[in-house]
Amino acid sequence: MPANEILQEAKKLHKVSDSLDLLAEQHAPIAEALSLLSGSVRNSATLLEVLVAVKMGQGPEWVNS
Repeated sequence: MPANEILQEAKKLHKVSDSLDLLAEQHAPIAEALSLLSGSVRNSATLLEVLVAVKMGQGPEWVNS
């Protein structure tokens, strides 16, 4: 189902965001830039989840509750 595929991509984006946060902790000179990118990726993932919930009637548990 397309909704599940989109939600899987959102999950991947959340993992990328987490990885960028870890890199930010390890690399002080570019920490701020990595944190900003991490937030943007996380926001994109959340938007995908909301899009699925609104347009396709399903999403992660936090959207359906």
